[in-house]
Amino acid sequence: MDPILVYGFPSGSSMGLIAALEWLGQPYQLSRVDMLGEMREPSYARINARHETPALITSEGELLTETMAIAGWFEARDAERRISFDPMSREADRMHQLMAFINTGFTGAFTPLWAALEMQDPDPAFQESLRRLGRELVVNRHDKLESMIGDSPYLVGDRPTLADAILVGVARWLEYHQVAEIGRWPRLAAVRQRIEAEAAVPFAIELENGGSPNGSGAMRGQIPLADIIENYGR
Repeated sequence: MDPILVYGFPSGSSMGLIAALEWLGQPYQLSRVDMLGEMREPSYARINARHETPALITSEGELLTETMAIAGWFEARDAERRISFDPMSREADRMHQLMAFINTGFTGAFTPLWAALEMQDPDPAFQESLRRLGRELVVNRHDKLESMIGDSPYLVGDRPTLADAILVGVARWLEYHQVAEIGRWPRLAAVRQRIEAEAAVPFAIELENGGSPNGSGAMRGQIPLADIIENYGR
């Protein structure tokens, strides 16, 4: 069977994994999830008890969660090295280093901003404190990533890889939360511009927004979440 990626909207980090699947070029299917609605329902816990995306139903029908685990599953099946490198190479080490940083400190810096936005019982003073903390953390993590970026067109080398996929799913949160202008970090801005110009990225965003774009042809359709829960939920 084709693997099935469960991805979230609005503005889910999982958007980048759709782009990675497009770059990988192997058949896959998708299941779109409203993170502000159906992801919070008790039934979704059968897919992920933490009520998060992404999740992957593997080609063996097994359930896999967490971005880095899913990216590792993609990498292990990238025989043509379209989105990764020889695992013994320096490039692979650097890709893993950047993926780890982006998926931990960089992504985590946005947590206070999301907490303020999604607070169910408004508390203006507390929310403003969260926003101030979040802005400081996000700027700091952007400073750190800027210092890590080299002279290559993409994060690692001259083509997009899993590191770029993980970045593109979360980097847009800078604008979503109106933290700062991306031009403050010129190296990162240039890398983002190249990644976001790749056809796979607007394809993934349009899917996220509920559209039906034409991609590479690797995507073989979308499956309702209810069917995923029924057939693969724990």
